[in-house]
Amino acid sequence: MPIEAVIFDLDGTLANFNLDYKTLRAEVRSYLIRKGVPTSLVDVNESIFEMLKKAELFLKNNNKSATKFEDVLSHALAIAEKYEMEAASTTNLQVGANETLKELKRMNLKIGLCTTSSDKAVNYIIKRFKIQDFFQVVVTRNNVKYVKPSTEQFELALKTLNVAPIDTVIVGDNIVDMQSTKELKAVAVGFPTGVSSLEQLKNNGANYIITSLIDLPVLIKEINKG
Repeated sequence: MPIEAVIFDLDGTLANFNLDYKTLRAEVRSYLIRKGVPTSLVDVNESIFEMLKKAELFLKNNNKSATKFEDVLSHALAIAEKYEMEAASTTNLQVGANETLKELKRMNLKIGLCTTSSDKAVNYIIKRFKIQDFFQVVVTRNNVKYVKPSTEQFELALKTLNVAPIDTVIVGDNIVDMQSTKELKAVAVGFPTGVSSLEQLKNNGANYIITSLIDLPVLIKEINKG
């Protein structure tokens, strides 16, 4: 079957990754520890979403109310959004991003965006660079309970675009993009821009690797040739 849709990650894929994630993780970790989560339970080297999963489980197992965790979650994500907005104001699109989106549109492909960033940060970036009209669907962390590597974000995008995973290319720079794409049995395209190495992307399910966004339309045409 020919490729009918392309779903992109944002940070590191369509836009340069310039989020100060080390400081962000450290601040969220410190906040969770102040809220009673054991130091040994949250690792500064893991994503804030992994930390929050562990915090939720710990609080539930220690008879803390769901309301309490919702408050913790809300505050932690507000910390994240602060850093995301700082990054959004200084980021640039990856070389070839506009040209690639235009070519995919000319190819009559459906285009989506799935990112762990917040609505506010994502909307700021896509409007700042005037690329919002390329996307038939944008799925941020605000739209789902679980973010990548859960498949929930991509499943929502696929449902909205009305396409099957097998007919969809998913492009990302992170191993979590590859892991969820592999689970869905969509076509995983790794774009090694620094967050994850080429080898890490391959080892976590990348079917193809591109080194420039402008290579993507060419790749899709080759895939469609069979």
